[in-house]
Amino acid sequence: MKNYWTGLPVNANQKFPNATRSDHANFCKIEKWTLVRGATGKQVTHHLTYELSLWDGRFLRTRISRPVNRDGHAKRTWQHILKTQLEVTEGEFWECVRDGLLPNRGGPVVSRPSKSVPLFLILELSKLGVSEAEIRELDAPSAAALYAKLLETNS
Repeated sequence: MKNYWTGLPVNANQKFPNATRSDHANFCKIEKWTLVRGATGKQVTHHLTYELSLWDGRFLRTRISRPVNRDGHAKRTWQHILKTQLEVTEGEFWECVRDGLLPNRGGPVVSRPSKSVPLFLILELSKLGVSEAEIRELDAPSAAALYAKLLETNS
């Protein structure tokens, strides 16, 4: 039996196909790894070396032997590449290569409150006697409308 994407033989009890150098390079391109150049600024001739800067300041580096073709990696070599160079599971790797779904690198998630009122508006409403609890119940447009109403009544 041959794999649909790679055309390489697939073991019947194997969950994922054998990864090729081409799949490895495609993963790096999809996830936007940068190609590392040599000391002279030219492209390195014996391997393609890619680097990825992570949000926590670490760098991942992977090397792909030339030529980048449909030659497969040995199973143990491939497991080493996944674990230590790419830092993804085999499932995440294939989701990226097949579907373009980027692996979760664990970056910080910044959530914004659904109803946020600008600080200047909070300060102005507080000066006009609106309690903090009342301000928390407002969204930006209704806070602006209340501010305009309070300015009219105080004029």
